[in-house]
Amino acid sequence: MSPLYRRLLLWFCLANVITLLVSVAVTERVSRRAYGTEMDWAGLAQAADAAYIRGGRQALEEWAVALRREEHVQVTLFENGANLLDWPETPQLLSRHLPQLLGSDSIVLRPLPELLLVGQKVVGSDGVARQLVLLRGPHPQHAKLELLLTVQVALSLLAIGVVGWWVARSIARPVAALQQAAQRMAGGDLSARVGGGFPQARDELGLLAREFDHMAGRIEALLAHERGVLQDVSHELRSPLARLQLILELARQESGAAAAPHFERAEREVARLDLMIGELLALSRMEADLPGMSCEAVDLAALAAECLAEAKLEADAHDVQLRLDAAEPLETSGSPQLLARALDNLLSNGIKFAGGGELRVKLARNGDRAELSVRDQGPGVPPAELEKLFRPFFRGANAALAEGHGLGLAIVDRIARAHGGRVSAVNAEGGGLRVTLSLPLIEAPGARAGA
Repeated sequence: MSPLYRRLLLWFCLANVITLLVSVAVTERVSRRAYGTEMDWAGLAQAADAAYIRGGRQALEEWAVALRREEHVQVTLFENGANLLDWPETPQLLSRHLPQLLGSDSIVLRPLPELLLVGQKVVGSDGVARQLVLLRGPHPQHAKLELLLTVQVALSLLAIGVVGWWVARSIARPVAALQQAAQRMAGGDLSARVGGGFPQARDELGLLAREFDHMAGRIEALLAHERGVLQDVSHELRSPLARLQLILELARQESGAAAAPHFERAEREVARLDLMIGELLALSRMEADLPGMSCEAVDLAALAAECLAEAKLEADAHDVQLRLDAAEPLETSGSPQLLARALDNLLSNGIKFAGGGELRVKLARNGDRAELSVRDQGPGVPPAELEKLFRPFFRGANAALAEGHGLGLAIVDRIARAHGGRVSAVNAEGGGLRVTLSLPLIEAPGARAGA
């Protein structure tokens, strides 16, 4: 059962319980006002006898009239079988049960559901035994019964309305906040968030608010990144295009063998542009969360050995010695092609800035992660630039030492995040830069077989 469904069900049950309690309370009050409580027959008999002794038949008749007006009953006293009051008409039903009423000390008869007959013996202060006879017919409608029933219905509707309003408000407020945030985003305000504490709720609306805020943050970050990349791309492409324009202008002015060097340089610039555009396309695909990336178990030690073998020719050209230190086989889950590209970029970056000497690749376990580090013997990076190394097109103070576009490490960072890992760079002790690629581990085949 979902949290929202459970909450609605509980509030619905609560509304019904409150309505039931209000109805019962009001009904009980209505019943008391309409029908009152059962009379004290012995007390009535004593009151009637006292009125008769005090003032005779006239006092008894006045007392009976007042009682009939208040309680809607007819009463009389019998003494030695004689009626002390003259009723205009003795009901036939009363005449039929009169011997039974006069012959009992205390009796209550209900010959019909709406008719009540009472006989109650009383001995007054004069020592004479008398018998109270009471007749109560169909109870008349209470003057305020309709008003009380109207109040009961009104209170029940009020209870349902209050609970329903509270439930509707608890649902409508987060929905309205979501609608406002969506409208703001549609209007171009990418900083719009649901807010108001709704994303902290544990039901479906809270989950929807959290997902919306996450989506909005992701869209804002992607658009900001795209704007920054577009600015960097426009700047980076302007230089080679300007050089191409100048080269072609010089080649147009010259002819024959004198123009050949210009065309060769134009070819190099075109190749550089092609490489840059390829890297930009790769980075753009990775920023789209690498759709369709297939994952499999990748042996990082074997992958590092293959990448070092392919990088040997470039390392020899820069007089750099490659060294691999892998104590144990470690496996991660991911794309072998992308991980190989990330390691190739790390090796290429290290070779360019190594300045001769040794480039050491080390693979080690750190808890549940594998750490693949590449350390060169170059000049290192100023501490203020370490956090910027993985931004697209950032080259830093050492850019003049080697050619490049500042995209290699940005691609490594994106590949690492796509595999649930991270990449970091520090200046190593003794000189040089150490770039570490950290990836989550999976069990090695031997460990799984043993388990």
